Amino acid sequence: MKHYVDSEVGRLGTVLLHRPGRELARLTPRNNDSLLFDGIPWVGRAQEEHDEFASALRDRGVEVLYLSDLLTDVLGIPAARDELTDAVLSDVRLGDTLRAEVGRHLADLDPAGLATVLMAGLAHEELRTGSGIVYALLDRHDFIIDPLPNLLFTRDSSVWVGNEVAVTSLAMPARGRETTLTHAIYRHHPRFAGTPLVYEPGLEHLEGGDVLLLGPGVIAVGVGERTRPAGAERLARRCFARGLAHTVLVVPIAQERATMHLDTVCTMVDVDAVVMYPNVADTLQAWTVTAGEGDGELRLSPPEPFLTAAAKALGIDTLRVIDTGLDPVTAEREQWDDGNNTLAIAPRLCVAYERNVETNAQLERAGIEVIRLRGSELGSGRGGPRCMSCPITRAPLGG
Repeated sequence: MKHYVDSEVGRLGTVLLHRPGRELARLTPRNNDSLLFDGIPWVGRAQEEHDEFASALRDRGVEVLYLSDLLTDVLGIPAARDELTDAVLSDVRLGDTLRAEVGRHLADLDPAGLATVLMAGLAHEELRTGSGIVYALLDRHDFIIDPLPNLLFTRDSSVWVGNEVAVTSLAMPARGRETTLTHAIYRHHPRFAGTPLVYEPGLEHLEGGDVLLLGPGVIAVGVGERTRPAGAERLARRCFARGLAHTVLVVPIAQERATMHLDTVCTMVDVDAVVMYPNVADTLQAWTVTAGEGDGELRLSPPEPFLTAAAKALGIDTLRVIDTGLDPVTAEREQWDDGNNTLAIAPRLCVAYERNVETNAQLERAGIEVIRLRGSELGSGRGGPRCMSCPITRAPLGG
């Protein structure tokens, strides 16, 4: 099956989601900050909201793949199982005694059970054979293998560019192990056999929430709290070398929790329209990067307004801008609540959280159909519909 994405708005064919599970139930007031959640979600309600999200996509002809199912499949492949087990056991915090005991524990699990541990972690009390210095000094509430509650946000750990996939390099320690799972899935699952990887873990920090495919051959990369300038440069070099892009716009964003990724302030809802946080619409700048001729060096143009640079790169007169809210207070509230973080199913058709009432009204006034999604619990990790989805196939806009 051919997988291909060249825009943010081409008709969505296949998407990768992760239904929140036991890993979300591991969040407590003791660890939610370190695990990057702003609150303790009601897991059952979060699952209901996510199921509604998946159903809304299926109702419009989208194939939904679940990360947990793909992971379970690859754990039935010995090479993938060994790779993922070794990645967990390489944690230097374990020590030799505990490492050996954890290794024996994992070896006894079937693929589904091992997938659960790799996603939800392993608590101190769940290792019945624990012994040694490290185990004895762990608090009974500590985790031997940390849970991954941010797996919910599948956009960050991989992003497709054309017919290649970028498995990213996540910046926050709490999320680093997520890409070991997606990396193994893309390399070992029969569905993705032979898929080229344009980016891999271990390279410079780059996160999928910062990568917007504005149109065929045009990529915007936000640099800020998560994605670093060196990551944007590495992605540009690789995409140019493989003919996946002709222009990369490097877009600095504030290094703040509220603007952790470019898609927290701007997403596309039509081939020529973005929904955008008005507080940054006039100040967001972009450096235009293109490939040098023959010498392999990058060409960097002076910064200019992001909207201007994007329109030039796309070869259109202007990008239409739909504001998040009509007044500063509403705009700030709805941006915090992921009002800008929409997922386009097709041009002029998007999914958004229902609570962003004014932004959704603005979208509809601009001719964009909005599928409203409950998200009171899903949003506690600071992510909206785009964050929770990794498009694998879209109808091409180019060619």
